[in-house]
Amino acid sequence: MSVRDVIIIGGGPSGLSAAIAAKKRGLDYQVIEQGVLVNSIYRFPPQMVFFTTPELLEIGGLPFVSPYDKPTRGESLTYYRKVVEKFDLQISFEETVLSVEREEEGGESVFAVETRSSRGVQRVRHGRHVIFAIGYYDQPNYLNVPGEDLPHVRHYYGEPHPYYRQRVVIVGGGNSAAESALEMFRTGAHVTMVHRHAELKKTIKYWVRPDIDNRIKEGSIAARFNTCLTEIRPTSVVVKANDSGVVEELPADAVFLLTGYHAYWDLMARAGIILREKNVPTHDPETLETNVPGLFLAGGAVCGRDTSNIFIENGRFHGEKIIATIAARLQA
Repeated sequence: MSVRDVIIIGGGPSGLSAAIAAKKRGLDYQVIEQGVLVNSIYRFPPQMVFFTTPELLEIGGLPFVSPYDKPTRGESLTYYRKVVEKFDLQISFEETVLSVEREEEGGESVFAVETRSSRGVQRVRHGRHVIFAIGYYDQPNYLNVPGEDLPHVRHYYGEPHPYYRQRVVIVGGGNSAAESALEMFRTGAHVTMVHRHAELKKTIKYWVRPDIDNRIKEGSIAARFNTCLTEIRPTSVVVKANDSGVVEELPADAVFLLTGYHAYWDLMARAGIILREKNVPTHDPETLETNVPGLFLAGGAVCGRDTSNIFIENGRFHGEKIIATIAARLQA
């Protein structure tokens, strides 16, 4: 049986930085990615612009060159492809991890990582260490309201064009909700935002905030604040005001539930990681090792419910830190 030094789950920036560090140190590694390269970034809207500057997205010391102050989604996809090519990283795409379990093999305790490919092929890979670099964009926060599974309901936003002259309801108050509302409004959609709090989130990009505030103020984009969605119907949604309890039915040809995302907590828990308050995985902040010896977290996997404090800018350094710990153990 082949046992690698480390198996890295996730082919985003954090996982790639770990792979680069592993290769530089001569470790036997494998990256497993359930989708395409940097799958979360790939699923961003095509016109998305990053909040940060290009150099803060760099990994492996490879410069990220852009003519813009804020790089685009397309530029970042090109950049991370160049990273993989430069370091010739070993990545398995379209392979979903089903479980991570401890096994005893030849007197050695190793991890068995069971996977299934997009074509249905199942296999088990073995590693002495495992890094969860799984981010949080692949798991939407469901509202669990009636009608959430209807075909006109989306948890991700892409292109505005299909919603020309459509009545669109957007639930959420963050960047995704604000930017999608503005784009669909400017493409000719009739947009209503529904948010459970009294105002939009303060974390909205500084160049987006005045635009969305002004469109709401002038009535170009309708808004229901302090309001919760209670039901989705084929051609409408039902909302309820938090303070007055007034129930209102709004017409809706399309519904976007842009209420955030979370890491794959079930996979973590089944691997033995203890989830604490707000589903924060138990881990050592210095080494990023969990309560399961040899099992580490990188990037957004460390967040729990609060995903606002880990970005590519700081998560990209996790891989080097983790690999340094693993390499020291293997050399001891």
